[in-house]
Amino acid sequence: MTDTLRISDLDLAALLCSRVCHDVISPIANGLELFDDPEMDAETKATALEMIRSSARTAGAKLKFCRIAFGAAGSAGALIDLSEAGEVAKGFVGEEKVRLDWQAPRENRPKQQVKLLLNMLLLAMSGIPRGGIVTVAA
Repeated sequence: MTDTLRISDLDLAALLCSRVCHDVISPIANGLELFDDPEMDAETKATALEMIRSSARTAGAKLKFCRIAFGAAGSAGALIDLSEAGEVAKGFVGEEKVRLDWQAPRENRPKQQVKLLLNMLLLAMSGIPRGGIVTVAA
């Protein structure tokens, strides 16, 4: 007898939204908290402001990725350019522990295929928590 944990579609959507909100908002909020500290000198405030700018750029990249990977991404039957998806994925991955080697051709593919590819990228990134290279080919 196996016990299977099942999660409803609504609960899964709520968990995904919580994760996105946490990943997007927390770094910006931390930078603002540091920036608002009245005891900080001008150099530290400048560092905090750069941290906020960097976090905002990262947040934008993550939101673009999530919009394609999890969102509607156009009407039913829509096509998405794989090279555009690759640029969005590169912005999402960034340049920290994981590096992205995007080898998918420049061509339009059905949105469901592109969404699957981006979700598989997330799984691959989770599989190398200490970093490495993820190669994407289609």
